[in-house]
Amino acid sequence: MAAIDIGSNSVRQIVADVAPDGAIRVVDEMRASPRLGAGLTEGGALADEAMRAAVEKVAHMVTLARQIGASKIEAVATSAVRDATNADVFLELVREQTGINVRVLSGREEALLGFRSALAHFDLADGRAAVMDIGGGSLELALSVDGLLERLESFPFGALRLTEQFLREPIRRRDVRKLRKHVREELRGRLRARDWRRAQLIASGGTFTTLASMSLARQDITTAQTVQGSRVARSELEHILEALQDMSLEERRAVPGLSAARADIIVAGLAVAAEVIARLDAPELSVSAYGIREGLLLETARIAPPAAGTGDARERSVQRLATTCRFEERHSQHVQTLALQLFDALGDRLGCTARDRDLLSDAALLHDIGYHISYSKHNKHSYYLILHAELLGMTPAEQVIVANVARYHRGSPPKKKHRQFGVLDRDLRSRIKRLAAILRVADGFDRGHISAVSRVKTRWTERALRVTPVASAKARSLRLELWGASRKSELLAKVAGVPVEIVSPDGVVVDWRHGDEPD
Repeated sequence: MAAIDIGSNSVRQIVADVAPDGAIRVVDEMRASPRLGAGLTEGGALADEAMRAAVEKVAHMVTLARQIGASKIEAVATSAVRDATNADVFLELVREQTGINVRVLSGREEALLGFRSALAHFDLADGRAAVMDIGGGSLELALSVDGLLERLESFPFGALRLTEQFLREPIRRRDVRKLRKHVREELRGRLRARDWRRAQLIASGGTFTTLASMSLARQDITTAQTVQGSRVARSELEHILEALQDMSLEERRAVPGLSAARADIIVAGLAVAAEVIARLDAPELSVSAYGIREGLLLETARIAPPAAGTGDARERSVQRLATTCRFEERHSQHVQTLALQLFDALGDRLGCTARDRDLLSDAALLHDIGYHISYSKHNKHSYYLILHAELLGMTPAEQVIVANVARYHRGSPPKKKHRQFGVLDRDLRSRIKRLAAILRVADGFDRGHISAVSRVKTRWTERALRVTPVASAKARSLRLELWGASRKSELLAKVAGVPVEIVSPDGVVVDWRHGDEPD
């Protein structure tokens, strides 16, 4: 089915399959920026030229959806059409050109679709959450407690609308202050801060996907394929806003991560975001790459996603990717178990964090999905499959870590000369090395893919880290597993800073360099 969102700044379409569990598989997307709401605040009517441009783009989208074979095409219009005195003229033009009827959403309906989308893509079951969407014409807020919707609010604080009301090029700081004061006073009158203080804040819309892109560029995270789940600290938002408001329009157009088409309205959008995050006293916001269109798809398919608890969305999406790639479940789950045993024993001394445990768990489950492409260089195929997958509940940086850890479960260890690894900052590279080192040994201990090793024991001595496997009841021999772990232990020795000794149950230290691979 297809969903078309006709906004004040842009028109967007998504064509997708929607599974019974709410999973959305995108078939095609199209977007355009006719700026339907330009000038609306002064005259109250949609401009003829903007209407013609928007109708033309909607017609292209409907044609594409029909050619692809969409069984349903749903179109909604938001703030610009909702507020226009000549909305009926525009709706009739669309009907004449495309044969479809556009539903004009109220502000509350728009906020509800945004909440439905966030419910499908974030863990909202525990605690208070605020879902905000900033479009060209309005700001929508959906407030929930433990996944249950509490309030819906809509404000005329869109990026395009407020740019026209308050800002002129070159932007002056005093005008930005006036804009922020206007937003602050309205929020204060309608949003009780103490009720939603430090709520989880989910943010969707072009303002926030652009913010995430700029933030990732500032961190030199260039290999991320999505901004979904990006976390932007309140301080980072204010730093970016302060820098942009002092730039000329041409300078903003050259900022990494900021599209030239949004450079003229981004300051207003970020100013609104800064006031919302301040009102809620939230330490950060999480960026959603999904919004009204995905909410509309779920509504059309009559699917109400259940609220997910902490980690549920991540676990579901990782499992879905593994299943889609027809992973070897028994081997992958066993390697995951062994890797987590090693992590629990070694993680603190290696400098790992609690979050690293989750990332290692995901990488272990997904490390062999590259077999879906071919056995040859399957670790590299795993990297690309993970990097381009829709993995919820993790930031783009974390997805990059998972992809690299899976990439380095075999073959050459991580090296700065490897392009996709060398471009990462030092902290990410160090985390990848530590987790890949653990995964390599865990994978080695299931070299025969028969779960011959039931668990592993570790012991630090004055001169080495000793790792000893415990045979499962059905194991006839651990020769292959000992050889595999020994062969893949060099990276662990490097990150641990001491030699790693793979010790057989009878106390013999195994050295893979002596002898051929066991039968």
